[in-house]
Amino acid sequence: MILQDFALALGQIFDPRFRRVLWLGVGLTIALLVAAYALVLWVVEANAPGSLILPVIGEVTWIGDLLGWASLFFMIFLSVFLMVPVASAITALFLDDVAQAVEDRHYPGLPPAGRVSFVDGLVETVSFLGVLIVANILALLLVLMTPLAYLLVMWLMNGFLLGREYFLVAAIRREGKQGARALARRHPGQIWLAGCLMAVPLTIPLVNLVVPILGAATFTHLYHRLNGDGRLID
Repeated sequence: MILQDFALALGQIFDPRFRRVLWLGVGLTIALLVAAYALVLWVVEANAPGSLILPVIGEVTWIGDLLGWASLFFMIFLSVFLMVPVASAITALFLDDVAQAVEDRHYPGLPPAGRVSFVDGLVETVSFLGVLIVANILALLLVLMTPLAYLLVMWLMNGFLLGREYFLVAAIRREGKQGARALARRHPGQIWLAGCLMAVPLTIPLVNLVVPILGAATFTHLYHRLNGDGRLID
């Protein structure tokens, strides 16, 4: 059933409204990754003036390598670790638009949904990002002695965190905070599994650029299925 939710989200990728949000999301994702990468380089430059020799990548300098191929590959590598918090931020910005496009096509006749205010959404996103970043740092420290376990731990942990956040954001539009949390408590397994379905491709460079928007659509379908709307139109 979860794979069906994802297939429905993927099948809407050519919808003009959906495609517009998808490209906006991809563009903003790239911008956030570039900004995060620039911050990493700035920290490196501040602590190692001039240049730094990195394995495989070679010499890294500030402006030159920021626009060079070495930096491009390094940024793609960093996206494996940065895309989880970036995905969270993208969801907060575009969930309403994605969910509305999904509902207009697949769930016609639903009453208008409420919109989460910008301030409420910002507070929720910032607080969740803090939890997400701290959890990932702890996970990294935990598996330093067993590096091969890192991906599995990260997938399971981020699957749980992202799944809960995506589901709550999708459900709050129609259930309110209390109703969304109550529904999430009744279906923890499916939400966690759907979150892992997002967390795994988020660690695949380039593929991870489209995951935040497709994830928002997938969790919109998941919410309506678990809520028993029964109004799906393929």
